[in-house]
Amino acid sequence: MELPHRPRRLRRDGVRDLVSETMLTPADLVAPVFVDATADERTPIPSMPGQERVPLADAVDRTREILDTGVEAIVLFGIPASKDDTGSRAYADDGIVQEATRRITSETDAYVITDVCLCEYTSHGHCGVVEADADTDPTLTVKNDETLSLLAETAVSHAEAGAEMIAPSAMTDGMVDAIRTALDDAGFSDVPIMSYAAKYESAFYGPFRDAADGAPSFGDRRHYQMDPANRREASREVALDVEQGADVLMVKPALPYLDVVSDVRREFDRPVAAYNVSGEYAMLHAAAEKGWLDLESVAHESLLSIKRAGADLIITYFAEDVAETL
Repeated sequence: MELPHRPRRLRRDGVRDLVSETMLTPADLVAPVFVDATADERTPIPSMPGQERVPLADAVDRTREILDTGVEAIVLFGIPASKDDTGSRAYADDGIVQEATRRITSETDAYVITDVCLCEYTSHGHCGVVEADADTDPTLTVKNDETLSLLAETAVSHAEAGAEMIAPSAMTDGMVDAIRTALDDAGFSDVPIMSYAAKYESAFYGPFRDAADGAPSFGDRRHYQMDPANRREASREVALDVEQGADVLMVKPALPYLDVVSDVRREFDRPVAAYNVSGEYAMLHAAAEKGWLDLESVAHESLLSIKRAGADLIITYFAEDVAETL
């Protein structure tokens, strides 16, 4: 007896792609770029195979390499020439991200997103101004309200340099409101904010901290980044950012938090971003180097799962390699 429905009928070549529910394209991907004010030449990042820090002089060429794969957007991270307690190079007019943004936007068609945080710029590696004695008392952490003004100043300096989207990642309460107000007051009401709305205190960030030289010199970030055990809290965090004017809502990391990506997609009428972070990238490379996995296949499958969970855009170090296969 013929079964009334045979799902395998729609898995054959020819029809398989026609009924595919999820499609990944280069336009879905954003490539991170690390610009290093201390470097004279490109420097490989050992814990992130295929990734490198580039000097300011190479920022445009690096961006063009990305554009050649079909990826249209980048997110800029900076490694400054010097650091201090307040991360003043983050909001300096001649800061590394500001200078790179000017060059890239004037010489390429890339859509430039800039990360707004202080961790790469502070001498202590935390995401804002720390309380006195925080290095010896684990109950102390970043001063929220003092940090807000510096994040806002950084965002405006990026917009003045030509940044087309601002991406605050400090997980500081009220950061979207402070940045939105500052951008509007400075005449940049058309510059959108992609908030790291649900950013978890994750062990998957390790290689990034090597890449951006932003690891805390003491303590950790659990007092201001989210507890990995919490799912419902993410909805509350995201709702606050929506109320404050966030245009795009990001979940970070991506793969261990696909349930959160799905929740945000279902609950909020905003574009959803997911950050396929350095640890997710590095572990697939490590397995591939052992011969345990096919890197091209698992990279594509990983990004497809993030898109299937509900992400509209994916920040990923696989952007170029995957885009070239699509």
